[in-house]
Amino acid sequence: MKRPILIHPDPRLKKVCDPVSDVSDQLRALAEDMLETMYDAPGIGLAAPQVGVLDRLIVLDCAKDEGEEPHPLVMANPEVIASSDEKNVYEEGCLSIPDQFADVTRPKVVDVRWMDMDGNERTETFDGLWATCVQHEIDHLDGKLFIDYLGPMKRQLITRKMQKLKREKAKV
Repeated sequence: MKRPILIHPDPRLKKVCDPVSDVSDQLRALAEDMLETMYDAPGIGLAAPQVGVLDRLIVLDCAKDEGEEPHPLVMANPEVIASSDEKNVYEEGCLSIPDQFADVTRPKVVDVRWMDMDGNERTETFDGLWATCVQHEIDHLDGKLFIDYLGPMKRQLITRKMQKLKREKAKV
């Protein structure tokens, strides 16, 4: 089931999410809903707080080249356990901040540990776009948005645009 995506500013997007204690059918259903919502948006990542659920759960799929098979990942309680000194700059966007993009610098390679939907602990190394995406989504679980990496003027400008967008949507 597709879920509505919260638009910044929304207080739920600034909250630190609660750890997932176990993998339940309810959590698996949420993960399926989040994947459907992300693909429909379309996006390459989505965190539970973006659909109003304050649990440490993210989904991502950065396989977007022509003919490339989808590679959806669902992560409960993801955490970066190591990161490279080498940095990458990507123009990031966010489904909760539609049509706004800015360059963000993050570690180029990260090792991430998480719990999969079978309750198993997994660890994987991510590079490039996958590394950027997983860090962006984990930030959401800590109440941090990509615009928090920007200077105050640019951040305020984007926030004002989002407030205007929300007012316009409320009129419809």
